[in-house]
Amino acid sequence: MVGSLLVDSRKLDGFEGLHQAVHGSHVDVMQLGRGRLRGTLSHVGIGDFSLSIGAFNIGMRTQRISSDDKLIIGMLLAAERRVAHWSFDMQLNDVLVIPPLLEHDGVFHGASAYAAMRFDLDEVASLFGGEARLSDPDTWRKRGHFRADLATGALASRRLIRIMSHLASHKDGLTPSTADFWKRSIVECMAANVMSSLPPDDSGRLPSARRLIRKVEEYLDQAGTRPVHVSEICAAFMVSRRTLHRAFQEVFGLGPVTFLRHKRLCTIHSILRESRPGTTTVAAVAMQQGFYELGRFSQYYSMMFGERPSQTLGVTSFPLSDDEHAQAGSILSEG
Repeated sequence: MVGSLLVDSRKLDGFEGLHQAVHGSHVDVMQLGRGRLRGTLSHVGIGDFSLSIGAFNIGMRTQRISSDDKLIIGMLLAAERRVAHWSFDMQLNDVLVIPPLLEHDGVFHGASAYAAMRFDLDEVASLFGGEARLSDPDTWRKRGHFRADLATGALASRRLIRIMSHLASHKDGLTPSTADFWKRSIVECMAANVMSSLPPDDSGRLPSARRLIRKVEEYLDQAGTRPVHVSEICAAFMVSRRTLHRAFQEVFGLGPVTFLRHKRLCTIHSILRESRPGTTTVAAVAMQQGFYELGRFSQYYSMMFGERPSQTLGVTSFPLSDDEHAQAGSILSEG
């Protein structure tokens, strides 16, 4: 059950607007820098899960009270000057873990931007399934700081911002059938920066590649046209991303992310072919299948099918309705 869906963006005019810097969590805020605070605050809510992205132009001090029973995982997106959470000095794209029921103290010494996820600790096993160290709730019961890899950290931050921007611009794209995919896409950005700071984990048994792939394809068939994120598969079969990648490479010569993208592209192709022009748009169908960068989606689509998505829309011929028959007969009689 997905629960309520929310996409909200607003401009900040004063530090009081940051009291809900993390959606659903009350934060005490004090302004440190001089001048009038300006900024933006955006929220995506999917049931009890939320993503918040905020940006502000002057120094701030934030404190979360200990009565909040949710897990918060945050990422520093931009900083003009020093940023410290507890005793941790944060660098760009670093990830911060604020466990449930723990007070938090943060100081932003200048203009900054951040992202923060907030959700139940019970969801960890599902959202990080397949990654033994991350899917263990005990990993998240103590405060933590993960130093991001320079290259992958910046990529994850940009992807997170683009997801938020696209959902804010296309609010109808967040539907019950796509909500889990978008939630996992958001979590993946944070998880990538956490995993890059951990030593590699080569433990665990490697299952038969073909047996695993057969189970995955049965799972995808049951999902129908709903977009499935790779982390959902890892959680369903309790395998790591690395194990899944090796299995897909062995059987298809493709990684699981590429395979799932191809499958979503095929779904879009079929939907567009069977859709009557005027009843839907390419952008709407792409969004329903988890594509948020429409330019890149169009490139993927053209490379795969040799035509633009707009050329596929309505290719299937449809029988004329009674009104269309009457209109066509009138035109012929006039001729």
